[in-house]
Amino acid sequence: MHLVLALTVLAYLMGSIPSGLLVARALGGPDPRGFGSGNLGTANVYRLLGRKAGALTLLGDAAKGALPVALARLTLTSLGAWQDTGVALVAAAAVAGHVFPLYLSFKGGKGVATTFGVVAVLAPWAALNLAAVYLLALSQTRTFSVSALICAWLLPVAMGLFADSKAYLLLAGALSGLILVCHRDNLERFFKGEEPRL
Repeated sequence: MHLVLALTVLAYLMGSIPSGLLVARALGGPDPRGFGSGNLGTANVYRLLGRKAGALTLLGDAAKGALPVALARLTLTSLGAWQDTGVALVAAAAVAGHVFPLYLSFKGGKGVATTFGVVAVLAPWAALNLAAVYLLALSQTRTFSVSALICAWLLPVAMGLFADSKAYLLLAGALSGLILVCHRDNLERFFKGEEPRL
């Protein structure tokens, strides 16, 4: 249990790393928190600084979910039947760190890319299908937030289909709910016709 606790703390601290802010500074751009949606996620950084910055932010945020979860799967084998539960706790901590980062007064992103990194490790086929849905939705709606919301709604379904684990299914439900709550303002703007499009 000490190892689970240590990995959970590590995942939270990794999740708290503000990829979007670091990318903006590295490229000589302004702080994304002061422009557009004020968010540090891929979409806002992309709108502010372009494709390269958006891609780097996406990779950084996804890695914050993928790396601690991959480490947990490798090191928590001694838990036996409880391994999936331990891994799920680590995954949840990574996403929580992104949404409520220690380094930014607990005001972070919306968890989409970090959740994708988690799912890519736990259920690669689920991640692949959700990525396809996201790209299809984006091509039709031209709206990042709506595409993310569609994938969030489908996340528990995808995890249920491609991962034989109750712990991972519960995790998917919790992360889905968190992403939906984080996007409530985007949804309101979308219905008002005010949500930014590509």
